[in-house]
Amino acid sequence: MDNRRLLVAAVLSVAILLVWQALFPPPKPLPQAPPASAAASSPAAPATPSAAPSPAPAQAGTPAAETAVDATPLAAAASEPVVLENDLARAEFSNLGAQLVSLQLKEKLAEDGSPVELVQRRLATPHPFALVTPEGTAHPLDAALFTIEREGGAEPSVVFRYRGAEGSAEKRFRLRGNGGIDFEVRVERSDSAWRLLLGPGIRVRKQDELDNRFNKRAAAWSLGGKVEATDVKSLSEPRVLPGAGLRWIGLEDTYFLSALLPASGVGEVRVEPVLLVPAGSDGKTFDARALVAGEELQPDEKKLPHDLRVLLVPSGAEMRGASFWGAKQYDRLAAFGGGLEESVRWGWLGFLARPLLRSLQWIHAHITTNYGWGIVLLTVALKILLLPLSLSAFKSMRKMQQLNPKMQAIRERYRPKLRDKQGRYNADAQRQMNEEIMGLYRAEGVNPAGGCFPVVVQLPIFFAFYQLLSTAVELWRSPWALWIHDLTGPDPYWVLPIVMGLSQVVQQRMTPPPPDPIQRRMIQAMPIVFTIFSLGFPVGLVLYWLTNNVLSIGQQAIYNSIRERAEHAAEPEKPVASGKRGKKGS
Repeated sequence: MDNRRLLVAAVLSVAILLVWQALFPPPKPLPQAPPASAAASSPAAPATPSAAPSPAPAQAGTPAAETAVDATPLAAAASEPVVLENDLARAEFSNLGAQLVSLQLKEKLAEDGSPVELVQRRLATPHPFALVTPEGTAHPLDAALFTIEREGGAEPSVVFRYRGAEGSAEKRFRLRGNGGIDFEVRVERSDSAWRLLLGPGIRVRKQDELDNRFNKRAAAWSLGGKVEATDVKSLSEPRVLPGAGLRWIGLEDTYFLSALLPASGVGEVRVEPVLLVPAGSDGKTFDARALVAGEELQPDEKKLPHDLRVLLVPSGAEMRGASFWGAKQYDRLAAFGGGLEESVRWGWLGFLARPLLRSLQWIHAHITTNYGWGIVLLTVALKILLLPLSLSAFKSMRKMQQLNPKMQAIRERYRPKLRDKQGRYNADAQRQMNEEIMGLYRAEGVNPAGGCFPVVVQLPIFFAFYQLLSTAVELWRSPWALWIHDLTGPDPYWVLPIVMGLSQVVQQRMTPPPPDPIQRRMIQAMPIVFTIFSLGFPVGLVLYWLTNNVLSIGQQAIYNSIRERAEHAAEPEKPVASGKRGKKGS
């Protein structure tokens, strides 16, 4: 009975892990490319607006209320990049449409050592903060050359203004010290309806990296106190969300987020699927084409990656808000405000994952700056913390092993009675056998669930740590030792998973095998199954498993030594034959 319960607990653990991995596969960290230049990133458009009148000097001090009735043409003479920069980020805008063409994170470096670029490359389609038509195509104002008014200070800002044949508009952006960008958009005159664009997607990747199943990409939002998300593969038609009650909406992958937090002027929000069409020779530049619901794609289009974009529909002429661009670090998201920390989704295990993250951060700040060794130290601390439960399980299993011969005798005695001559099941005999076994438990003071309960208690901690190590951006591009240069990626040589599997075999050989041969074969196959699945797991998670297995081996060795000494002390001393004693004394 004890072995069967332990087997059930082990099989359930494996099943839950495999199902979790299938539903939430850890993303594969991807190499980033250096940001494109302003010329390459800017949408393809003529150097000057085709229908714009001759430019006039910018009226820097003119308030927006006065420009609403001012018909004086206002436009720049040529395209020009504008850079807003602080210690965290470098944001580059183009006055051609007043769009964000590059956002580099200085704290996070790509594989080639350059800052991580969060704006996906494109040629002809609009960039983030562009004005687009209701169909998502470029708005006439995207081809306008806005004048530039820079403002310095601790939080640099810029004001873009345009008045001409395409309409009249003003955009204001401020780079905040926390890496966010405040935005204000006002369209005072335009013949076309407009929307504000975010996306499509986030970060720069090649097509094969976009198609990777470990690369989790999605749109997420907080509406009415509830956080929801939809990934790129599950959305086939636009999703419309009301502007009222919307706290934030963004595009994300496992480690990074670009999100808008509307303050006013948003009537509704549309999340739309798009097809990424290659537009450059570098393999990392794509133009977005809207996907129509029910559209039949051509054979070559079916091979192209999908992504998502967000369109903010205005409720009037003006829209204001804040935006976040950066890594999904829980503390920084919480400090930013708006509930952005909820984009780090640990599920119901969040109450365990948060203190584990705090502990890992404390170890990194006070003991070692290597997150790999931090994982090892945290695993040791968890093992010590759970030692009383492990000791309780060991004692319970030992008692059950001592009762096993008596339980087997009861089962053998009732085995002929469980079925009659016709092979029909005898429920009364089964009930009597169970009652006699339970009576044996009571007489000996043994709890049959005593060995399983500590294991079940440890499972939530294991899965919380699994979820943490699969999503913690702190581990992104963090090396451990030797050939391990990224704790969020798989071991390129499979060394760590294989060693982890061998440690499971050693641990398995140190525990008594179940008497049933089928159960024994199932348990013996578990190290092979775990090893195969861990080949694609993040190194940080495999390192945790390996450390836990090594500690369990040492713990089991101590338990076995204690048991052997106890059994040896309980054995009666064998009498020495008189003949031998006399011979010895002669």
